[in-house]
Amino acid sequence: MTAQTPSISASLIRDAENVTELEDWGPCPEATGPQMDTRGSYLFKDENGAESGIWECTAGPSRWVLETHEFLHVLSGSMTITADGGQPEFVGPGDAVFVPRGWSGNWEIHETLRKVFVIF
Repeated sequence: MTAQTPSISASLIRDAENVTELEDWGPCPEATGPQMDTRGSYLFKDENGAESGIWECTAGPSRWVLETHEFLHVLSGSMTITADGGQPEFVGPGDAVFVPRGWSGNWEIHETLRKVFVIF
């Protein structure tokens, strides 16, 4: 009898920084200044609210209050994240960030930002 490796179904995106086929997701509802435009593509989404994908947003300020956990990895662009009562943290290409459920604060996107995200 031979051992069998289970089959794994996966979404694979190579070179996510250069993916051009992103959908228009409309204006960022969290924007607190001029309109910020978003585009994205889902890799995974389920009925319990978990999702992952690529998200891109133009520059500007925004206010966030998270009802879920989010892990993100910045592919391009940069932003400053400031938790309420916390110190500003610069985030740029290659940085990975975990933002816990219940977090609130501001994101100042300095230039169009592209990230891979996982919300759970």
